[in-house]
Amino acid sequence: MNEARCTIRALHTASTVTVYQAYPPEIGVPAVRQGHFPTAWKRDRMTWIKPSFLWMMYRCGWGTKPGQETVLAVEITRAGFEWALRNACLSSYVRGLHPDLSTWQRQVKRAPARVQWDPERDLRLQALPYRSLQLGLSGEAVRRYADEWTVSISDVTPLAHEIHALVNEGDVESAAQRLPLEREYPVTDGLTAHLRS
Repeated sequence: MNEARCTIRALHTASTVTVYQAYPPEIGVPAVRQGHFPTAWKRDRMTWIKPSFLWMMYRCGWGTKPGQETVLAVEITRAGFEWALRNACLSSYVRGLHPDLSTWQRQVKRAPARVQWDPERDLRLQALPYRSLQLGLSGEAVRRYADEWTVSISDVTPLAHEIHALVNEGDVESAAQRLPLEREYPVTDGLTAHLRS
């Protein structure tokens, strides 16, 4: 995958970046109400965050899939997001990027974050010719995400349903106007060089 096809696009400010996750209401609703993930949220499992709203819609079926009915926009610090990228390993072996398979296996086993580049989606959830970042957090990264990086948690399920209804009505232009404004995320100092082939 070349660099142009693997560009991070996200809603971001000078200090934060917004990522998306979808949960059952028993996790999503208290997370929004309390501003942090509830006790029922599993810290010992890998959790995947997605800067792309439409990739999240593809994954959760616009908030209709069982167990993914509450779509959250989680605003996290850019410092945390970039820490995860610096400490991440690709979730699959790439010849030429990794010295050899066994080296990659060791790296992925001890890395607190994993990266996948999956096809970005359009409003009809069809694959686009460029890739979207999926960032998996485990161990130390999950703890930091929950306890240090999270700035705010919002319920964007109503927005997801509104956009989906407009797409179903054929009003793609109005649907597009309601999408979060995702711009290219500035990557400096080789931040993602180890995550590309």
